[in-house]
Amino acid sequence: MNALLAQSAAEVRMTLRRGETLLLTVGIPVLILVFFSRTHVVASPTAHRVDFIAPGVLALSVLSTSLVALSIATGFERSYGVLRRLHVTPLGRRRLIGAKVIGVLVTEAIQIVVLVLVALSLNWRPHGGLAGAALVLGLVLLASAGLAGIGLALAGHLRAELNLAASNGLYLVLLLLSGIVVPSSSLPSGLDRVMTWIPSGALADGLHRVLGSGALPRAQDWLSLGLWALVAPLLAARTFRFD
Repeated sequence: MNALLAQSAAEVRMTLRRGETLLLTVGIPVLILVFFSRTHVVASPTAHRVDFIAPGVLALSVLSTSLVALSIATGFERSYGVLRRLHVTPLGRRRLIGAKVIGVLVTEAIQIVVLVLVALSLNWRPHGGLAGAALVLGLVLLASAGLAGIGLALAGHLRAELNLAASNGLYLVLLLLSGIVVPSSSLPSGLDRVMTWIPSGALADGLHRVLGSGALPRAQDWLSLGLWALVAPLLAARTFRFD
């Protein structure tokens, strides 16, 4: 347990000390939140733009940390031989992966606090109350598991440089097509239904429903996130290589 906690604390410290990771996980989401809440670059289905943008940016923060930041950092650690050395220490495979998961969740908690404070300063008024907060927690945990599984699968299979390009490319595609800043109703016909089967799309849809109107997430959102939370980590565990 001491080894797990020590490695988890190290994961969080390394994340917060990397300037490029802070830009990805905090800087870009905050900029997107402020920019799209104050401008009319894209259409908004709500009267107050921040009411639509804030839930989407919360989904973006989970995407940026669980998939992109985790994948890139793990890919370079694998390339430099760090994971191979840690793998043979008493820490072991399970506690190493557990420490990375804990590091992701702690980082996401920090992100969410920062983004909520910024959104509230922009006059965001979320719906849902305490029940909504519990639903949001469930959605975020399932999405984090699915996206982290995808990120680790990429990091454990691709060369570090190729993984860097793939993760950043995936980030841009999912940012534009998951209903995060562009309403799903503005997407080409049929594409909006496809994207709700992607974890970031299902998470954004669920958060929009809970925080935007106090409604329940759709059964499809739960099903999509649940399947990804189960399948993606299993895929990562079967394909991940430490060297």
